[in-house]
Amino acid sequence: VFDNFPDIIVVVHFACLRFVGESKDQPWRYYHNNLTGSLTLFKSMEKAGVKNIVFSSSGTTYGEQPSPLKESMATGNGITNPYSFTKYVIERMLQDLFYADSSMKVAILRYFNPVGAHPSGDIGEDPCGVPTSLFPYTLQVLVGRRPKLVVFGSDFDTRDGTCVRDYVHVVDVARGHLDAVHWLQAPENSDGVLDMFNFGTGTGSTVLEVVGEMGKAAGKEVAHEIGPRRHGDLGATYCDPSKAKRVLGWEARHSLADMCCHAWNWASKNPLGYQQQ
Repeated sequence: VFDNFPDIIVVVHFACLRFVGESKDQPWRYYHNNLTGSLTLFKSMEKAGVKNIVFSSSGTTYGEQPSPLKESMATGNGITNPYSFTKYVIERMLQDLFYADSSMKVAILRYFNPVGAHPSGDIGEDPCGVPTSLFPYTLQVLVGRRPKLVVFGSDFDTRDGTCVRDYVHVVDVARGHLDAVHWLQAPENSDGVLDMFNFGTGTGSTVLEVVGEMGKAAGKEVAHEIGPRRHGDLGATYCDPSKAKRVLGWEARHSLADMCCHAWNWASKNPLGYQQQ
């Protein structure tokens, strides 16, 4: 790629396998794909003389710590699955590469729960197999591909008893990558820089709030029932995104209602996902 496009000056590294449950069943695939693939990319960048990179990481690198999660907190402790561990290791790779060559420019973006779809309804999330995340599973219930949603636990210490997670619109996340690219190229970073940023709303929504908003977007109730807690689920996980606003000028613009409306627009137009295209 670098030979064919010699004008590349910044790499945005999204590529990875990304399903938590699958990573527990197939850890070797995750370690090989995510870690070996990243090493290959970094070596190719070095060979091409490209020193600027934006890395798509994850809020799961914080492990099990109290919210709000801040960039100053430790990472790598209490991680419970291979997917999250690979994100942590890649962050460490980039830090070590920067310490060896401080002229590199590195922005590490720790997403919390990217959801929604492009407002046009032409691009959306279509996981293979049974979805393990709330938004795609709920959408499949609404289009008739699944009978009902099971809400895991209703006795957490939250406003309605269900888990709180920090959902952020995928378009906001995409825009944040552009902000990070521009920041890397800012004059004040000309000698090299490395920093980490949280991407989330900073508030979080409960499972039942998502179910309610998704029902409003679709104009019908989401069939659901309350089930037992899942082992290891935390009651509330959300971030402090203020550093991204202060340094990158980024903040989430879309509401939970926007996320649900755009996700439903995608699912209602594409009930079988990309299979029907």
